[in-house]
Amino acid sequence: MNGMSSGAMLAGELDVGLALFPESVRGVRTEPLRVEPLALLLGEDHPLAEIDPIPVRRLESETLLLFPRELAPTYYDRVIAACEQCGFQPQVRTFSDPPPQAMVARLRATHEVGLPPASFAFHAAAAELGVVARTLVEPTISVDWSVVWASSAQSGAIARLLESARRCSEENSWLSPSIARKKNETPRVGGLS
Repeated sequence: MNGMSSGAMLAGELDVGLALFPESVRGVRTEPLRVEPLALLLGEDHPLAEIDPIPVRRLESETLLLFPRELAPTYYDRVIAACEQCGFQPQVRTFSDPPPQAMVARLRATHEVGLPPASFAFHAAAAELGVVARTLVEPTISVDWSVVWASSAQSGAIARLLESARRCSEENSWLSPSIARKKNETPRVGGLS
């Protein structure tokens, strides 16, 4: 969660949110919800579209389309670290804050590749003509989604939403056992944790 989102939450403009790798902010609570791999999203005419799975080392000569580092530093750093682990410094093109559909349209029209969470990538590929999603391996790059809310929030609606999110996460096995244990050790405050 970037500073703009946490400020809106602390000001009462946002009740609950989802964030990739939220940063610790005083007055904002976080709880892990889902861990999932990144996938590759690219135009169907891209040379890599015929390969699945795709090892990270195959991205050496590609231009990666990512959000700027300041919007999701841990996400950005994990992508860069995986490329460096494979022996190369990636070529990155960033875009500041368009809707995800703008990224999909851009991938159809260019030879850039996107690295979104797999849930988004495979959904977008099924819903949009001209793009395909591919599994990214060697190494797998995982992202962590968390639900976030203001510590001062005491609403019954927020409590019910959090309980529903926890149940959905558990029913779908979205967390590894070690993360689930850590989550369950988090103390509850005012009926919320």
